[in-house]
Amino acid sequence: MRARLLLGVTVLAALAVLASQAVGYAVLRSWLVGRVDQQLAGFRPPAFAFHQAEAGQVPHGGPAAPRDSAAVLPSDFRVYFYDASGRLLTRNLGYSSRLPGPGLAADRAALGLRTGAPRSVAATTGSGHWRVLAQPGPGGMTAVVALPLDTVEGATSKLLWLDVAVLAVTTLGLITVGAWVIRIGLLPLTRLERTARRITAGEPGLRPADTDPRTEIGRLGRVLGGMLDRLQQALRDREASEARLRRFVADAGHELRTPLTAIHGYAELALRHEHRSAAEQREAHRLVAQNAERMSLIVNDLQLLATLDREPSYRSEPVDLLSGAADAVSTAAVHQPSHPVDLGPLPTPSDPGGARELEVVEATGDDHRLRQVVAALLSNAHAHTPPGTRVHVRVGATRASAYAGGTDRPGRSSVTPPLAARTPVAVIEVADEGPGLSPEQAGHVFERFYRADPSRTRARGGSGLGLAIAASIAQAHRGRLELDTRPGRGCVFRLVLPTAPGDPNTAM
Repeated sequence: MRARLLLGVTVLAALAVLASQAVGYAVLRSWLVGRVDQQLAGFRPPAFAFHQAEAGQVPHGGPAAPRDSAAVLPSDFRVYFYDASGRLLTRNLGYSSRLPGPGLAADRAALGLRTGAPRSVAATTGSGHWRVLAQPGPGGMTAVVALPLDTVEGATSKLLWLDVAVLAVTTLGLITVGAWVIRIGLLPLTRLERTARRITAGEPGLRPADTDPRTEIGRLGRVLGGMLDRLQQALRDREASEARLRRFVADAGHELRTPLTAIHGYAELALRHEHRSAAEQREAHRLVAQNAERMSLIVNDLQLLATLDREPSYRSEPVDLLSGAADAVSTAAVHQPSHPVDLGPLPTPSDPGGARELEVVEATGDDHRLRQVVAALLSNAHAHTPPGTRVHVRVGATRASAYAGGTDRPGRSSVTPPLAARTPVAVIEVADEGPGLSPEQAGHVFERFYRADPSRTRARGGSGLGLAIAASIAQAHRGRLELDTRPGRGCVFRLVLPTAPGDPNTAM
C-alpha cells in the first residue's frame, strides 16, 4: 500500500508539474513568436527598394550575386522581392550576417504564402527557422519580410532544459519527501498491525492504542477494539456455556445413576432371593417404585427445562395471582404441616409491617405455569429450612425498585436482567425465617442441579432443578425471579411480573 500511495502521489504530482511546464512553454513560445509577427507586420520596405530590386533583377538560381547585392539594414530583417510575374529576385535587403537565410521558393505560387499571414520556414541550411510575411508592393511586386527565430528557439530551448531539470528534481524530491510523509501518516496503522500481530501471537488482552474518533485509523482502532472485546466475551461465554453443559451432563448422570442403581440392586435382590418373606418382597418393590418415581420426576424436570429453553408458547390471559397464591398456601398447609405458612399483603417502605389489606392482583400470563412457580418456591422453603420454620407468602402490586423488587441492589441475586425502575409490576414473595444463604451460595442458587448443602440427602434435598425451572418460567413471562438473603436472616424469593401501565391494581 505504501508503494502504491507513493507511486500514485509521485505520478500525479509529476503530471501536474509537466502540464504546468508544457503550458508555460507553449505560452512563452507563442508570446515570443507573436512579438516577431508584430515586428514583421510593423515593417514596411521603402518604395525605392522595390525599384532597385526590379532594376537589378536576375532570375533566382542564376549567376551568383555579388557580395554587396544585399543592402545593409541595421537589424535582423531581411526583405526578398518577387516581381509581377512571381519570380524571386536576387536583389534583397538584409543585415550582413553569417546566418543562412530563409528557404524561399523561386516561384511566388510555390511559396504558398498569403499576404498578411506570417508563417515559419526552414533556413536554407542548418536547423534554424525564419518567420516570413508577404507584403504587396508597387507594380504587382511582392516583398517578403523575414526575421530569424534563433532568439525564440534559443530561449525556448533553455526553458525546455530548465523544465526537464526541474521535473527531475521535483520527482526525486516527491519520492523522498513522499516516502517520509506516508511513513509518518501510516504510523498508527503500523502500530495497529503490530498490535494485531501480538494478539494473534497470544496476547488477547491487548487493544489498539490509536482510537481518536477524528481520524480514519482511530475509528478503525475503536471498531477493532470493540470487535475484539465482543469476540473475547463470546469466547468467555462459550467456555462458560461448555463448562455449564459439562457440569449439567455430569449432574444429570449423577442424579439418574442413583435411582437406577437402587432399582437395579433391589430388582436383583428380589430375583435372587425368591424365598424372602412377603413383607421383604413388598419393601423391595416399594423401594423400586420409589426410585423409579424419583427418576421419572428428574426426567420430567429435564424435559420441562428443555421445553422452556426452546421458548415455548404460553397462554396469555389475565391471571389472579392472589387466588393462585392462596391455593398454593392451602396445599402447602396440608402436605407440609411442619412449616407454618401464612398469606399476607406485600409490605411497603412506609409500612414494613404489612398492615395493608389483601387486594386482587392480576397479571397476564399462563395461570398453570405461574402456579407452578409459587408451588416450587414453597417446596424449596420446606426442603431447605428446619421443621417449624415459618414461611410467609405476600402478594401485591407496586413499581419496580430496589425495595419492592425488579431492580438490582447489593445482596440480590437473579439470572434475569433487571426491569426498568418505576415499571408497574405484580409481585409474589415467599419469605422464610430459616438460616439463609451466603452470597456465594445465592449466586448459584438458580443453576441447574445446584445444592447449597452438598451433604444433604437426595430424598430431602430434591434434584436441584426446581428453582431453575421457576426462573425460566418467570423469564418467559418477561419478568424475573430474584433472591434477597443473608446468613441467619432467611431467604426472600420474589416473582416479579410486569403489568400494563394502566392496571388499576398498580400501587402509585
